Amino acid sequence: MIKAEAEAEVVLFHHAQGLTAGVVALADTLRTGGHTVHTPDLFEGRTFAELDDGLTYVREVGETIDVRATRAVQGLPTEVVYAGLSLGVMEAQRLAQTRPGARGALLLHAAVPPDAFGSEWPAGVPLQIHVMEDDELGDVDDARDVAATVEEAELFLYPGDAHLFTDSSLAAYDESATALVIERMLAFLATGTGT
Repeated sequence: MIKAEAEAEVVLFHHAQGLTAGVVALADTLRTGGHTVHTPDLFEGRTFAELDDGLTYVREVGETIDVRATRAVQGLPTEVVYAGLSLGVMEAQRLAQTRPGARGALLLHAAVPPDAFGSEWPAGVPLQIHVMEDDELGDVDDARDVAATVEEAELFLYPGDAHLFTDSSLAAYDESATALVIERMLAFLATGTGT
């Protein structure tokens, strides 16, 4: 868990369908918990009704997504919690590992082996991972591996096979699982910002 005061500053990166109404709603829920939440739009206003269309766009723009994510945090303090949904996990995890000062990370719907970013997970940076246990896109095996190698990691598995189940604007939305994810995220953030 994060150590210290009650309010956290969070950067929440959206999934491959863009900064949807459901991602905004998730951010708003964290805000009602007393936290500051930034939601960078890595697609510059584009959203996609189908996941495959979003993934096609990501392939087209390539590393531009990394550049946009890095630019989005440049004016922010380094002492933030990075959060991401699916595609956004890549940016949240990359920045948590490579930008000094991270206070924690919240990874929803996926996790990536830490060596994908050329370094180990930073010591003392807590981590929560939330995936459905039968989600093929979320690669539960990777999530388990990350949780097993990061000392301060918590892995939460939810029954089902939906991928973007925390986005209330998508068909995959699972209200009861999302309520539990939010409860656990708020508990994680309520322990403070690590300062």
